[in-house]
Amino acid sequence: MKNFEFHNPTRIVFGAGTVGRIDQLIPAHARVLILYGGASAEKTGTLAEVRQALGQRSVQEFGGIEPNPSYETLMRAVQLVRAEKLDFLLAVGGGSVIDGTKFVAAAALYDGEPWEIAEQGGSNIKQALPIGTVLTLPATGSEMNSGAVVTRKATHAKLPFRNVLLYPQFSVLDPSKTFTLPTKQVANGLVDAYVHTIEQYLTYPVQAHVQDRFAEGLLQTLIEIAPQAVAAPDDYTTRANLMWTATLALNGLIGAGVPQDWATHMIGHELTALYDIDHARTLALVLPALLDVQRDSKRAKLLQYAARVWDIRSGSEDERITAAIASTRQFFEGLGIPTRLSAYGLGQEAIAAVLRQLEAHGMTALGEQRDIDLARSRRILEAAL
Repeated sequence: MKNFEFHNPTRIVFGAGTVGRIDQLIPAHARVLILYGGASAEKTGTLAEVRQALGQRSVQEFGGIEPNPSYETLMRAVQLVRAEKLDFLLAVGGGSVIDGTKFVAAAALYDGEPWEIAEQGGSNIKQALPIGTVLTLPATGSEMNSGAVVTRKATHAKLPFRNVLLYPQFSVLDPSKTFTLPTKQVANGLVDAYVHTIEQYLTYPVQAHVQDRFAEGLLQTLIEIAPQAVAAPDDYTTRANLMWTATLALNGLIGAGVPQDWATHMIGHELTALYDIDHARTLALVLPALLDVQRDSKRAKLLQYAARVWDIRSGSEDERITAAIASTRQFFEGLGIPTRLSAYGLGQEAIAAVLRQLEAHGMTALGEQRDIDLARSRRILEAAL
């Protein structure tokens, strides 16, 4: 196991009827900005609950944050924060709203051009406004980590950033808030959490037995609950397990002391930026192809994954690896999520466009071994056709 330092300051308030707790978690004198996405937060009554919990505090609202939060939209929120001298941000929504809120928290206090925050991966953040979240879509884990991703539409750039100042102070996780989600979003959340776990688990062995078993448990849980999660919207137990699994998949715990990949995400980000494909769906496109291309460097962990997650124990090593990759692909497809670029009408021209973007953004040495150069990224994309 590698040396590591683990610290996560986010308070989790989990369970039904917990939105009212935000009254105790936000200072009484705070000037609050509620940030949210579309009309669903209003229609489901979640915003009304949040407003009631905030009581007599000074409150402003900013809606319209997109599924892939854009710099252009978020800068309008930054202007509002500055103009009204707001000092606490409350994200109500899923990972995109929370990611966008993290950008606003840093950008509102940033002296230079705020896009530099994304360009420099968050290393230039020196201060940020405090954040709280009310999670309505389990998927990204942004409710309990310090990272985010934003897109600049003008340049088709989708860039990740992180900074310890961006951990939410608290996150309210009420599984009943997921009951009204469209099936597509639930399926996306399952895939997002699954690939987050894979990125930290399926690399090479470092004898981190605890992290491996945690990760395998998360993967098995997602596989087990997936059918019920999409079929029974009001099954509280299933949605509770999905919500907590998605949070644990990217709160730093399973990634402590182990090598991490993230090449699937970096390639997927370019597909989203160029073709507006849902983030989780780009991960489903890239991951099976990447595992196949990288099967030699990932051999030991692929065999472990095959045995422990999919109970594939017979056949040659290559046969077991092939079967594990096929099972992964079938899991995604079974959720109604395509794993081939052709399903989106994309071919060789898309591969060339993605490669140009990867090069432009310096993504030329990806993966846990830093061995995924542009030539190998091309192989991965071609394997995904």
